[in-house]
Amino acid sequence: MSRVIPIAVAGQLNAPTSGDLVDRPRLTALPPLSVYVHVPWCVRKCPYCDFNSHEQPASLPEARYLDALQADLEQALPDIWGRQVHTVFIGGGTPSLLSAQGIDRLMALLRSHLNLWPDAEVTLEANPGTAEAERFLAYAESGINRISLGIQSFDDEKLRALGRVHDAAQARAAIVMAQRAVGRVNLDLMFALPGQTLDQCIQDANEALNFGTEHLSMYQLTFEPNTVFAKYPPQVPDDELAFLMQEAIVDLAEASGLERYEVSAFAKVGARARHNVNYWEFGDYLGIGPGAHGKISFHDRIERQARSRNPEAWMQAALSRSDSHISERRQLTTGELPFEFMLNALRLKQGVAASLYTERCGLPIASMNKELLEATKRGLLLESPMRLQATELGWRFLNELQTLFL
Repeated sequence: MSRVIPIAVAGQLNAPTSGDLVDRPRLTALPPLSVYVHVPWCVRKCPYCDFNSHEQPASLPEARYLDALQADLEQALPDIWGRQVHTVFIGGGTPSLLSAQGIDRLMALLRSHLNLWPDAEVTLEANPGTAEAERFLAYAESGINRISLGIQSFDDEKLRALGRVHDAAQARAAIVMAQRAVGRVNLDLMFALPGQTLDQCIQDANEALNFGTEHLSMYQLTFEPNTVFAKYPPQVPDDELAFLMQEAIVDLAEASGLERYEVSAFAKVGARARHNVNYWEFGDYLGIGPGAHGKISFHDRIERQARSRNPEAWMQAALSRSDSHISERRQLTTGELPFEFMLNALRLKQGVAASLYTERCGLPIASMNKELLEATKRGLLLESPMRLQATELGWRFLNELQTLFL
């Protein structure tokens, strides 16, 4: 995962058409707020990865990075002043490269500057490498209550093909350590890997589920632009085999008591990733750190923000407190909102209540009547005045459905 609107006037009998809409929102309530913290370094850049990640320097500038995070957060506070933070996600890169003391300082920073809910979900992405896994208990003591492990596969050959720095034994050990340290653990796996067979995919999924996993994320390997795999693509399963792999994963997860609630996510009851659900429900999120993105709503506008991508440039700019660490800040327009909202909401298996569109965007549902009718006519969208939800066909051809709202 994962823009400006007016609200219908109370007592108005006829909903305005898109031509009547002004390019300013009038939000009556602000959505839930999350915080994303980006840690940009990895031991080694994976050939499939298009995230803002960079190979770690010989000496990780942890103290300076945390100083810059504090400066970034303090400069952002006027945008979110007084609002409660429901979830925090520390992602990357590889956040578990930070020392236990570094994570402790980061958590203290967040608690001292933000209005964190007492039961806020605080997730840290971690590498299964042994050195990082041994820190899990210390992370938990600092306030991390959910760990997301980038397992990808339990097959050493496939891990080497993906350029991962851990092996299957380290992955298994990390899962056990994470489950001992925190109450909630997510496992990230990939399928349609180079040379992967259906049986090998099923074996990976079974092994992940055999740990009693409460949350599983499964992603098909894709060749993103500006990656090594895009330039030198390996031989991977064709679309038909990839589809069979996905169907097998769905069946195995459901047999283990996990529900597929989002395109790539499976969870037991009560174990959904609250942070990600906030994205899909078009909630707000403040992104701090190099390359981090954010969406912040105000009563009269909705903004998209992005930080400078280069770690050194971002640190230097944030510490200067000149606002130059923000590379983009723009108000979203009414023309962008239908696609932006539906791009996120339709990823959820059950969709969202139709009223959420007006609540989060300040735009009457009638503003996208044409697109809704076309999607329903094609059998891609559920014919319901109460919910915005893809049909089974629509979920299978989700890109086509989402594109209708462009």
